[in-house]
Amino acid sequence: MNLVQIAWKSIRQRSLASSLTAFNMALGVMLMVTVLVFYGVIERSFQQTGANYQLVVGAKGSPIDLVLSSVYRISPPIENLPYIYYEQLKNDPRVEEAIPIAIGDVTQEGSFPIVGTVSRYFELPYATGKNFKVKAKAGFGGTFDAIIGSEVARVNGWDVGSKFQLVHGGADGGHVHDEYFNVVDVLARTGTPNDRSVFVNLRGFYQLGDHDKPVEEAISQLQKFYPEGVPGGEERMKELREFAKNAGAHDHPHGEGEDHEHHDHDHGHHHAIPDELKEVTAVFLLMKDKEDYLALSLSNELKTGFQAQAVVPKRVMAGLMESLIGNVQKLLVVLIALIIVVSGIGIFVSIYNSMADRRREIAIMRSLGAQRQTIFTIILAESILLCLGGGTLGLLLGHGLFFFGAPIIENNTGLVIDRYAFAPMELALFPILLLLAIFIGFLPGMTAYRTNVADVLSE
Repeated sequence: MNLVQIAWKSIRQRSLASSLTAFNMALGVMLMVTVLVFYGVIERSFQQTGANYQLVVGAKGSPIDLVLSSVYRISPPIENLPYIYYEQLKNDPRVEEAIPIAIGDVTQEGSFPIVGTVSRYFELPYATGKNFKVKAKAGFGGTFDAIIGSEVARVNGWDVGSKFQLVHGGADGGHVHDEYFNVVDVLARTGTPNDRSVFVNLRGFYQLGDHDKPVEEAISQLQKFYPEGVPGGEERMKELREFAKNAGAHDHPHGEGEDHEHHDHDHGHHHAIPDELKEVTAVFLLMKDKEDYLALSLSNELKTGFQAQAVVPKRVMAGLMESLIGNVQKLLVVLIALIIVVSGIGIFVSIYNSMADRRREIAIMRSLGAQRQTIFTIILAESILLCLGGGTLGLLLGHGLFFFGAPIIENNTGLVIDRYAFAPMELALFPILLLLAIFIGFLPGMTAYRTNVADVLSE
């Protein structure tokens, strides 16, 4: 029988006390693993999502709200921008790519966020070096086409050919649009909020009721973009007033007729909507340089305006991680480390208290030829087995908790969680537990080492 087997037999003789102390250690390690893995998943998600875009342009307000609503789609948008503002950005000589998005509605089934956008969105990488993979084809064809993320397809059971309706203004208190959208493609899993998003043709998004701006408000806004004397302004306002007159004659601008802009005959031949009545939630920009000089130039330029802001999504989320989530994570790690230390003290007390009951057992082992170093090693082995055994159980419990808790996190945050995620810092746990076990077992081991055989056997 080797020393580890002797130590294990000794632990089994004190099974209740040993189990409780090891379980305390397991709980501490479980909490530590859960915090480390969860923080790592959130950090990777924030670093990856939106990493391909240099700027996100949206209405003035909180940069964090802008990124959370447009990139992560876990909070409502702050305000919208006029569609003609997107046109100006698209024609800016500094801009390589300008991708508009319009959000606000959700699906009737599952309440997944709706993102109105253009086909170019899927032709660009969603993260550095990572391109979208589709099931059927690329992009939108018809006005009421939709492309869904992998999680939407899994949860709702949708596939190419499925049809669905949108709920205007969110799941609580919103009304259901009459129009049906048709799923024409399903995205492969990306590990980003795209997996939990439903993308619809921006053209179809504007055809829905209440998605266009009131005409008088649009005219007022147009006057800001085209002050008196600026070429093109009078013509656009004249066209807008003419549209308003015709819309009034038909009781609603979305009546029947021909879509002269796109010649699309889907869903009752909706009218084309003037650009002045359209709005976008945000615009994703790629600049013509990769060193962010042009991005900084545009961002600083927008700071002096009153209408829009341009933010770097990676920088905004890095600041949030550092200022809020990072500090919370550090605090939790410190508290859980203290729990592990307290659990270690419990193991120490359990082994040390057992020394009084084991003095005769140790004396007999010594009289049968066991050396002092052997007894000391057995006590250390007990401490190591309890610490590492509790640590292994805690590691399994931590990953099990995270695995089964991932769907809850996804449903409440909108983030896509990798259930099999692993934190590199976990590799440091077992060396630390080994050192803690040696430290814990040292004093009881020395007590056993110094046992006087003659005195104990004569008692």
